[in-house]
Amino acid sequence: MSSKASSEVLLERVGNAGVITLNRPKALNALNLNMIRHIYPQLKKWEEDSETDIVIIKGVGGKAFCAGGDIRAVTDAGKAGGPLAQDFFREEYILNNTIGTYKKPYVALIDGITMGGGVGLSVHGQFRVATEKTVFAMPETAIGLFPDVGGGFFLPRLRGKMGLFLALTGFRLKGRDVQRVGVATHFVQLDKVLFDRALQTGHFYIYICGIYVERILENLQKDGSAFAQKQAEILSKMSPTSLKLTFRQLQLGASLNLQEVLMMEYRLSQACMRGHDFYEGVRAVLIDKDQSPKWKPSNLAEVTEQYMDESFSSLGDKDLKL
Repeated sequence: MSSKASSEVLLERVGNAGVITLNRPKALNALNLNMIRHIYPQLKKWEEDSETDIVIIKGVGGKAFCAGGDIRAVTDAGKAGGPLAQDFFREEYILNNTIGTYKKPYVALIDGITMGGGVGLSVHGQFRVATEKTVFAMPETAIGLFPDVGGGFFLPRLRGKMGLFLALTGFRLKGRDVQRVGVATHFVQLDKVLFDRALQTGHFYIYICGIYVERILENLQKDGSAFAQKQAEILSKMSPTSLKLTFRQLQLGASLNLQEVLMMEYRLSQACMRGHDFYEGVRAVLIDKDQSPKWKPSNLAEVTEQYMDESFSSLGDKDLKL
């Protein structure tokens, strides 16, 4: 049986398996609203179908499972006040929750680049299979956003402070390391990727343990190791607003369930849509590609507690409902 309702995502049943194939190789299989609107109802259908025992999701092209969400479209809609800025995040998070609560085995073959929206399509499922080509990252602080799609749920549950390290720096994990830290559940073949010695020594356990982001950066700058200096340099380039939002997001998310995290993250997504840094980050990284964003505010000290509290506040009847 085959139902190819959209050329951007292929939906078919092969034997007793429902197979989802992300089919935008030129865009590294970036997830857009059209794809979400095809995947979600098919997942619900397969969940109740007695002839479907397992769901498998994969990407085509050999370079990426899914490199993220269609951020440029969301950016354009946000600037114009269009509904996509709300609809995309709302429907994406509903899909993430569906995957996280799925009643049947859900297997994500995360071969190649797996970032942002691609993480949301995989990490909440029962099985995540990495390969030697897997590249995992949550790089949102570089574009004035925060690690969403349930990042506030799975990141603080990684061992030690690994999740906070990945969330603030956007550090890229590759190959077997993706399984070693717990993002992937399985690795499909042996490879020669070694766990970075800097990570093995546990530097980030020592220095990413401050009670707030300013202390983390201060500790890194005081340290003499090359690893610490490199991370301090990376953090200094990120949106100060995103760093503070991300830090609080993971602090709160550690004690919330997935549904509560996604509700919180929807509030944060809309705060970012109302703000400055998301649009500036997308401009600098994805559009003009000058890699020189002008963040507002430009430093951590100017990101006020009032702004933080407002970002996490209820949206009333516009809150995400799961």
